[in-house]
Amino acid sequence: MVELSDGGTAADVPAVIHADAQLLVIDKPAGLLSVPGRGEDKQDCASARVQRLYPDARVVHRLDMATSGLMLMARGAEMQRRLSHAFAQRQVGKRYLAVVAGRLDTPPGAVDGWALIDLPLAADWPNRPRKMVDRERGKPSQTRWRVLAFDAVRDATRLELEPVTGRSHQLRVHLQALGHPILGDSLYAPAGAQACATRLLLHASRLQIAHPATGAALAFSSAAPF
Repeated sequence: MVELSDGGTAADVPAVIHADAQLLVIDKPAGLLSVPGRGEDKQDCASARVQRLYPDARVVHRLDMATSGLMLMARGAEMQRRLSHAFAQRQVGKRYLAVVAGRLDTPPGAVDGWALIDLPLAADWPNRPRKMVDRERGKPSQTRWRVLAFDAVRDATRLELEPVTGRSHQLRVHLQALGHPILGDSLYAPAGAQACATRLLLHASRLQIAHPATGAALAFSSAAPF
């Protein structure tokens, strides 16, 4: 077991799916912050743990604490700038897997099985950190989704999701707005749907990007642990 300078071990670091001189791809577990929060009790996070092994690792994007799956980090300031630009220009392909309450059927007119949620989102200031659909003040937000399977035993539907935009809590709020909240969602699901899972059933399963140094197409995947 590799022992780190701060007394931790390599086992404390999220699984590293890919590492090269320019970037890292990690598999973040549910329940771990992506970046430090406010307060001493919120300093343990995925980025800090990764930096124990890769001191030059820098954050490019984040996953909600309750979400598991693939997270990209840059190595050094220049790669962080390039990768952040790729995210801003929507040049990064992202897919998620989720299990939602109830039976959700593919709507008529869906192309290749994919449907679109197009609802603007804004901060729900009295109830932070919650977000909400706000057709007047909200920022444009779009999520593509398709049905993978229906689980009759727990009356739930397994979905694949593709965020077109990347708003905070976007997938969670959009699915709640459809009337099918994600199981285990402590922020947006009613008590019954929360109780159906011990964690949020949302996982970042696929990540595609052009390598910032070589331009080569990179594709990574991670199986959902649920």
